[in-house]
Amino acid sequence: MNRIDKLFQNLRASSGKALMPYITAGDPSVSATGRMLIAAQGEGASICELGIPFSDPIADGPVIQASMTYALDHGVTVGGVFDMVSKTRPKLDIGLVAMVSYSIVHRVGLDKFIGDAKDAGFDGFIFPDLPLEASEPAREATAKAGMILSMLIAPTTPDDRAAQIAKASTGFVYVVSRSGITGEQADLPPELPARLKKLRAVTDLPMTVGFGISSAEHVRQVVSVADAAIVGSGMMRRVAQARAESEDATVKAVGDFTRELAAGLNPG
Repeated sequence: MNRIDKLFQNLRASSGKALMPYITAGDPSVSATGRMLIAAQGEGASICELGIPFSDPIADGPVIQASMTYALDHGVTVGGVFDMVSKTRPKLDIGLVAMVSYSIVHRVGLDKFIGDAKDAGFDGFIFPDLPLEASEPAREATAKAGMILSMLIAPTTPDDRAAQIAKASTGFVYVVSRSGITGEQADLPPELPARLKKLRAVTDLPMTVGFGISSAEHVRQVVSVADAAIVGSGMMRRVAQARAESEDATVKAVGDFTRELAAGLNPG
């Protein structure tokens, strides 16, 4: 069984919920990223989304765009990310999902990219710019490799299409909480529970929610209706703030914020 499937199976058996922080690979360095993954695991993360930097990111707000630009300017490569994950994976029990533009996958070659990612220690993928209509080859390749492929469902996605995307996803369904780009928000959309209820009627996959989640209270609200909360911009804003001090400071910032967010996994 894929690590992601097993993780959610165990959480459901214990009525637990998951925290899924996002980290941009290579900000402030690839080696620091590996240490950040270990820190996030130690402070309560169940799965980490590892963003592979791309020059034209899809749906990412200014914080994550700036993080990707910093990583690219400092020489991050796909091969370097895979090598870091391979070296770090023996120290990790958490799930690792690559958030990566399909443009990169296409350039490398679908089978090679998936094979190299699996060998490195990734458990699955999110391809934010891969439409449902073009996803069959990627879905077949990831399934053959025993990995998961989660696709995004936006608030503007019609119900029938949302159902198709949910059924085509594996591992978990990525529910975008609000329209627009990533970024921290004060409140979560009131219609989110109703959207999740509709999706649960068409799939048994875990529901994960991202975009706009930036506090323990947000996490608490999300996991009251979903299986996992995804936090990206809030995390990378703290990395950017700590970067000027030292790499040690960025690793500490990731651990501290993960611990803060993980408090929201507990009710009350």
